[in-house]
Amino acid sequence: MKERTTELVEGLRHSVPYINAHHGKTFVILLTGAVLKSNNYSSIISDIGLLYSLGIKLVIVNGARNQIDESLKNHNIEPKYHKNTRITDAITLDIIKQVTGMLQLNITASLSMSLNNTPLQGAHINVVSGNFVIAQPLGIDEGIDYCHTGKIRRINNEAIDEQLNRGSIVLLGPVGVSVTGESFNLASEDVAAEVAIRIKADKLISFCAEQGVLDKQGKVITDLFPIDADNYVNRKQQLGKYLSSEARFLKAASKACRNGVRRSHLVSYLIDGAILQELFSRDGIGTQVAKEYSEQIRLATINDIGGILELIRPLEEQGILVKRSREQLEMEIDKFTIIERDNMTIGCAALYPYQEEKMGEMACVAIHPDYRNSSRGDLLINTVASRAQNLGLNKIFVLTTRSIHWFREKGFNPAEVDDLPIKKKQLYNYQRNSKILMLDII
Repeated sequence: MKERTTELVEGLRHSVPYINAHHGKTFVILLTGAVLKSNNYSSIISDIGLLYSLGIKLVIVNGARNQIDESLKNHNIEPKYHKNTRITDAITLDIIKQVTGMLQLNITASLSMSLNNTPLQGAHINVVSGNFVIAQPLGIDEGIDYCHTGKIRRINNEAIDEQLNRGSIVLLGPVGVSVTGESFNLASEDVAAEVAIRIKADKLISFCAEQGVLDKQGKVITDLFPIDADNYVNRKQQLGKYLSSEARFLKAASKACRNGVRRSHLVSYLIDGAILQELFSRDGIGTQVAKEYSEQIRLATINDIGGILELIRPLEEQGILVKRSREQLEMEIDKFTIIERDNMTIGCAALYPYQEEKMGEMACVAIHPDYRNSSRGDLLINTVASRAQNLGLNKIFVLTTRSIHWFREKGFNPAEVDDLPIKKKQLYNYQRNSKILMLDII
């Protein structure tokens, strides 16, 4: 019981920065037809209710591809496609309107549940649907008439923003209306991406059967640039798999990213709480598409002092690092390089140059416990060494009491006090008796 309590407390503490970061932000969530059919659907709805309770503005776009195909099959109607796009004749459109209408009512009902002893107890969520998406016919291509298949003409983003500011969840389906009063079948991924762009959403989120995009070894690819997502879609298209919801979403995510949506996330609808794990933990569990990685290494600024102190304090208390006051850090902040992930400092190191001897001290090396089995230490050493080279230095050295073998593995060799720069030698603490290790960087 004690371990479970500790795990709960630590989980809450780690999630607080993300709760604060997401509060007041706008997310567009795409629930594909596969999500709506999954056994985990009710849990996903509960998680969406939790996001709402944390002050996140939500637009939900539902797909219906699975349900439409199933209904067409029940009516003995063979689906027709041209260039991977459904041809929507009048009969097919009627079926699509019936299916999507029922799905929207079911989603509204699910989000309206607020009984005691349910995850949405006391939520009282207001769900709003309407003619927010204006469509137009896709037209004719190579002599093939797409009939009632359409494309987005415009999004009434002002009306959507008004509803979000009133505290409502906006629910949109894959059917849009036209200025002539007609209805058109739209790709839900296109709707989600276009809405996210127009309302300047902070995130676009969807689900797939896998944990995200997998590499050839079956491991999750955590970060993709838009060009990576495009290449993935092109490969699937060449293999005849372009119709997968995963590929369609990646295409939409790439477009959204290039048009101002900072991050798009793809997680599994089969993993309980996947959306929460993705959004409220440092590493997440799925794949995100963004113009820049969620992690970067850079020179520290005065605004990073708090993060550095939080990182190094436990190591100072254990005697692994020499204690530094906030005032000292403020004076020496230009010496520090940090690794930042989602606005959290997970690594740091300082470089103190001794120009006369063309040497530099690498000090205050710290990696967050969750990342010590990764390559972040190598990244810090390489970055500091590169910085030292740019300053015209030939060697970097460290003084350490606990990490001797780790530095030896990174190429540092044992040295003596007499090998230190004169000023550093005069300050050497014989009582601490730190080991000295050096690395040639030229």
